[in-house]
Amino acid sequence: MKIDIVQLENIRSHTKSTVPFTRGFNCVVGGVGCGKSSVLYAVDFALFGDSVGRSFEYLMREDADWCRVTVQFTQNGNTYKLTRGLKRKGKGISQDFEQLKLWEDDRLIASMKTEAIAEQFKAITGLDKELYREIVWFRQEHLKELLDAAPRDRQRRLDELFGLSDYETAWSNIAQYQRDYETEKRVYEKDPDVSGLEKLNAEYNRASEEFTLLEMALEDSVQRLEVAKRALEEADLRLKRSEEKKLAVEELKRKEARLNANIANMTRTLVSLTERFEGKKTIIDNLMQRQNSLDSQMKLCIGKLEQAGLPTNQPYEQLSACLAGFDDRISQLRAEQEATSRSLQQDQKRATALSEASQDSKCPVCSQPLTGNYKTGLLDNIKQENAEREKAINHLRLEVATLQKTKTVASQAYSDLQTCLTRGSDLKARIAEEEGNLKNLAAELEAQQRLEVAQQTELDACVAEIAKFDLSELQAAKDRKDHALKQYYAVESDLRTKENRKTDLARRLDDTKDRINLAQEKLERMEKIRRTIELLSAIRDAYRSIQPKLRSEFVKVLRNFVQQILDSLVGGETPMLNIIDDTYSPYVKSESGVTREVSNLSGGERTLLAFAYRLGLGQLIMQSRTGHGLSMLMLDEPTENLGSEDGSIERLAEAISRFKAIEQIIAVTHSEAFAAKGDHVIILEKEAGVSKISIER
Repeated sequence: MKIDIVQLENIRSHTKSTVPFTRGFNCVVGGVGCGKSSVLYAVDFALFGDSVGRSFEYLMREDADWCRVTVQFTQNGNTYKLTRGLKRKGKGISQDFEQLKLWEDDRLIASMKTEAIAEQFKAITGLDKELYREIVWFRQEHLKELLDAAPRDRQRRLDELFGLSDYETAWSNIAQYQRDYETEKRVYEKDPDVSGLEKLNAEYNRASEEFTLLEMALEDSVQRLEVAKRALEEADLRLKRSEEKKLAVEELKRKEARLNANIANMTRTLVSLTERFEGKKTIIDNLMQRQNSLDSQMKLCIGKLEQAGLPTNQPYEQLSACLAGFDDRISQLRAEQEATSRSLQQDQKRATALSEASQDSKCPVCSQPLTGNYKTGLLDNIKQENAEREKAINHLRLEVATLQKTKTVASQAYSDLQTCLTRGSDLKARIAEEEGNLKNLAAELEAQQRLEVAQQTELDACVAEIAKFDLSELQAAKDRKDHALKQYYAVESDLRTKENRKTDLARRLDDTKDRINLAQEKLERMEKIRRTIELLSAIRDAYRSIQPKLRSEFVKVLRNFVQQILDSLVGGETPMLNIIDDTYSPYVKSESGVTREVSNLSGGERTLLAFAYRLGLGQLIMQSRTGHGLSMLMLDEPTENLGSEDGSIERLAEAISRFKAIEQIIAVTHSEAFAAKGDHVIILEKEAGVSKISIER
């Protein structure tokens, strides 16, 4: 892994900074508080997302509500970019997972989930947080942490990093498995089926023999059941036929009852129809008598009209005109009578006037003098004419009275004749209607009589069919079915009992077989457990013995790695390191040959030894954990306790610049002498509280 670019936004004194890195020895140099270490802390946060302390206060700028770190790196020829951010909420600071993204060559491969990012990052680089913080990142004041640790603590910690503690864990875990297998083996040994396997086999053989005999008996029972079933079906068929006959007879009886009821109703209907028929005949006879009476009355009226002089041979409508002629004749006679009466009255007045006239008077008509004879003759003529007129008036009065009487009789006869005609017309219509009703009643009566005969015939046939049914045949069919049903149930019950017995035997055989198979499996399992216990015991012994051997090999290789690095650091002087024991504790031998512990070295010597020790450990641990060496190193103020007077700072920087086994080394320092040996120098300065970056070379 090689870091190419680190971008910082609102990280401590960095508002927006871009820090480029190259292959080889990179130095970030600047004064105190310029933001040098913030770069390394930001890289650690971007790669793993965990805070170094209790919170993220050490990362976010105090006046900012958010911050972001982007790290671009290359691995195996591919370019990756990892972005991670923080946000302030109230008094707390937490990760902003929306900014969490990992790209591979501009292709997003994971986002928003810490676990997914960590999994992808480890798959790409082989690093996790523990390896990175132990062997890649040498934090300020943590360089000598392993050297200063107690031997047993150092051994435990490095065994974990080398993976040797896994052997101890495996040795302890296998012991539990070994105990579990031994317990399981004892349980199997006490299992009654395992110890009594021969007894189970004998029981299985007996049950198998009984099962075979039972199957033979079941075949016989099945055949008997089939015979009983056929007999039952035949009896049931006969019973159904008898019951169908019974149902048919019951239906016939219901039909008989209906026919009897219908015949009784028809009898009543016939009586009623007969009575109505006779009543209609009586009504018609009465109507005919009334018709005859009307005919007599009409003859009488016609006779009266003939007596009145009316022409009866004409239509009755013209008789009213003839009656009107009576009124005309009477009016004419009365007019004639009236005229005669007026003439009579006038002549009486003339006679009176003539009687009273003097002899000198003249006749008003002829102007002749009214002499005695002439006057007398006139009065006699007037009296004679008046007498004749009185006779005429009396004759006219008599004739008017006669005409009036004749008219009255004729009018009454005409009125009676009209009434008779009207009543006769109605009576004829009534007679025709009643005769029609009588005819209908006669037809209905005849139809009812025919229907009664048909119903009686049907009833006789129904009674004959009912008489044919024998109830004892139905009872015999019931008895036959009951007998067949009992036989069927008896055979079926016996078959079911045998089937249940067969099922029980089959279940018992299966259970016994399962127990035998399980016992066999347990025996096989016991044998496997026995061999497994022996194998686990051998593996435990191997784990117990291999850990010291592997540790010894790691110690040898570690001694060589550290010695080589020390040789390059001290510049060919007398080597400081002579031995590293099984607790990974280094010892040095002085020029006089005295072995000394590291705690007795000077500060500068301990710094150089700690650097070489950590670097050698890093190379060896990366080889054992990932299969490849350490490719990147992050150093935070590595010149601790080194002085420029003895040239130790320059020698350390020179040694690091010549150490080509690591592809990229990034060191943060305030020493310009140390930075002078860097291949790529980045200068950090602070202006108005904000870090500024410049590239020296």
